[in-house]
Amino acid sequence: MMTLRQIRHFIAVAETGSISAAAQAVFVSQSSLTLAIQQLETDIGVRLFERHAKGMDLTHQGHQFLRQSYLILATVDNAKRSLQLGTESLNGTLTLGVTSLVAGYFLVELLKRFRAVYPNVTLQVIEDERPYIEHLLVSGEIDIGVLILSNIEDRDALQTEVLMHSPYRLWLPPLHALLEYESIGLADVAKQPLIQLNVDEMDVHAQRIWGRAGLKPEISMKTASTEAVRSLVATGMGIAILPDMVYRAWSLEGNMIEARKLVDLLEPLDIGLAWRRGSARPELVAPFLTIARENSKINAAGLRHSI
Repeated sequence: MMTLRQIRHFIAVAETGSISAAAQAVFVSQSSLTLAIQQLETDIGVRLFERHAKGMDLTHQGHQFLRQSYLILATVDNAKRSLQLGTESLNGTLTLGVTSLVAGYFLVELLKRFRAVYPNVTLQVIEDERPYIEHLLVSGEIDIGVLILSNIEDRDALQTEVLMHSPYRLWLPPLHALLEYESIGLADVAKQPLIQLNVDEMDVHAQRIWGRAGLKPEISMKTASTEAVRSLVATGMGIAILPDMVYRAWSLEGNMIEARKLVDLLEPLDIGLAWRRGSARPELVAPFLTIARENSKINAAGLRHSI
């Protein structure tokens, strides 16, 4: 039977990539840790790691299980906190504003975690474009926004806090010529057919990136669908530059997409929170901030092992 101890040991090996380093991190012997991982793989019936001379790498099933392991531990922590702090007594309504890309790739786990800790708080979520969410925040019609902060305009009226810096990477199909390059830069990408994601002002951010580089890319297609980009790249119709937040190694197309760093694209996409500056915050904003910060740590750890 799977135990929380096994899950913690699995996470330690996944994060360090080494039995010896993980054994030091969780204060157990290497032999005990090796046995624990072997028993876990036997219990769930899949191979979680590829073993090699330099250490251990997660398999695709391992990536999936790591994501679920973080959620399992978070749920246990939430249950403990709920019992210890009596969070059931907190009630009321918290109104959130979100943008579409954030809603699809960042929001779900955050809301799930918040509801687990504060079950009697009602969450109302308004999804719209960033300028309108900003307007609702400034006017006090929503309590807090969860959105891409890179394009925020009214910074004098809004307080912001970054929860995640999501680096950009180049997505390519297997055997693409650029995979042979020792390093890849924006100038190399500009010569290739590029698929541009336009949702959530991603095109605006891309224009700034290309403008600073003094380059004009060859855009072969524009789409508002992240899944369309994923499928088009996987089938060799073009390449794309997207933030790690939307990368899914375990997706159907994940086996058919190679993600590579761009040496001259250092600016990440910032995802985080925004609320009205200069006025008393609604009571429920503070606990939401706490949960959001905790959730961002889990997301950051998961992303480090999905690329």
